[in-house]
Amino acid sequence: MQRRHFLKLAAAASLTGCELRLPWQAPPLTVLRPGMAAGHALRDGLPPPDPAREREVEVAILGSGVAGLFAGWRLAQQGYRNFCVLAGPEPQGNAAGSALGGIPCPRGAHYLPLPSLESSHVRELLAAFGVLRGNPSSARPEFDENVLVHAPEERLFINGVWQEGLLPQHGLEAEALAQIERFTARMQTLREARGADGRRAFVMPLALSSQDPAWRALANESFASWLTREGFSAEALRWYADYCCRDDYGAGIEQVSAWAGIHYFASRGGHAANGEDGAVLTWPDGLATLTRQMGETIGAERLLPGMALRVTPRGAGVEVLCLNGAEAFRLRAKRVVLAMPLHVAAHVLDLGEFGFDKARDLPQSASWLVSNFLLDGFPREASEEHPLAWDNLRYGGDTLGWVVATHQWIRAARPAQTVFSAYHALPPTTGRLWLQNAPQDELLELAGRDLRATYGRDFERRIQQVELTLRGHAMAIPAPGFLQRPGIAALRAADQRILFAHADLSGLSVFEEAAWWGEQAAHKILT
Repeated sequence: MQRRHFLKLAAAASLTGCELRLPWQAPPLTVLRPGMAAGHALRDGLPPPDPAREREVEVAILGSGVAGLFAGWRLAQQGYRNFCVLAGPEPQGNAAGSALGGIPCPRGAHYLPLPSLESSHVRELLAAFGVLRGNPSSARPEFDENVLVHAPEERLFINGVWQEGLLPQHGLEAEALAQIERFTARMQTLREARGADGRRAFVMPLALSSQDPAWRALANESFASWLTREGFSAEALRWYADYCCRDDYGAGIEQVSAWAGIHYFASRGGHAANGEDGAVLTWPDGLATLTRQMGETIGAERLLPGMALRVTPRGAGVEVLCLNGAEAFRLRAKRVVLAMPLHVAAHVLDLGEFGFDKARDLPQSASWLVSNFLLDGFPREASEEHPLAWDNLRYGGDTLGWVVATHQWIRAARPAQTVFSAYHALPPTTGRLWLQNAPQDELLELAGRDLRATYGRDFERRIQQVELTLRGHAMAIPAPGFLQRPGIAALRAADQRILFAHADLSGLSVFEEAAWWGEQAAHKILT
């Protein structure tokens, strides 16, 4: 009975979602819960079926998110052939994409800041795919104009009007504007700050940042506490800092450490010969374009559907029990890379053998709701002064803004249809429970709340289709103390039969960090 239950849950994870119509303008609605049913079955320890077949490889990479695909991409790029990448419950993980009405759109991560010199691994990847032109080590390389975000890039709806940029300005009192100016200057200074070891204090990837205790001590207090101590009390400034933390880390200034909060602003050091400082790279379906290209380099024959259920060291190698739909199979490998979130890895392998204490070392994870709205035309704007941008945000709203999937399309006239992709970060435990249990009309109401408040009935009447993606464990939260987890340090250093590669090893769930750990795993295999 339990085994049949496990199979039913695991099979449900592979479904694309269920479609139904709701009273709110009756849009066709699809709700996706990638990995939720399979993850709960894994958590509950339900017994899997016996494996029906086996496959032997030198290296098995478990997980096809950014870390796993980057590891596989680097192996393939270096001519390594005897490996496979197991997709996991959702191919491409948090970087997965979708398409509504033939228009590509993101189901997760949707942009990449210009990579700094320290992120040489990302620069090499972009150069391999023709996004970065010329020398990847150049201080100001040229980037593909189709990928650099076109103007207008960002705008904020505040005090009844749109303003350019997301940093609040319109209608603020002189004291608030002065604090915002001082904050901006302070972050610029911190970009250049160095520790006693000569390294920059805040760098992407995190592992290359200064180890100076004077700087790392900032990881032991909240960003809110640091802002208060530094005299940054203006409501608009604290709202902006809170928005930035929720956007990258899934939690606000009260939950995120001061080190991580500053890192958001001070680590972005990329430049472009043909773009402004602070520019970002994006594609209509977000980072799914990059993960798809990595998969193409790896090769379809090495990309296996299915998820890992149990990892067992055996003799000189490792056995991995896997499940694909209702069929179980076994992978035998000399080395295995666990490229999966740590809360999942803890269920497929005894991490205690590596010195990892779940109660002490496992980070909390934030929940996300990613909403894609297929629209018939574009809703009317209140003013032509600041037209629709790629990224649009409402001051004080529920959403983290909405991006326009067709913004990068270069054409004389707007397309007949477009997709608006809205993002919501929800609290760790309560948000996850709400996503799991909320009626679909409540999910839809939250997804469209800021868009309806901005555009009214004109937005509602244009909706042709809605896709909601619910991510219960979307990202690790870099809470106070996150730099001092000995169990995570032990997983980073692992270099025997079992390796680890995931953004959770940094505690910052961003592309550069996930790719870094994929790079480190590949390096250990190749050397």
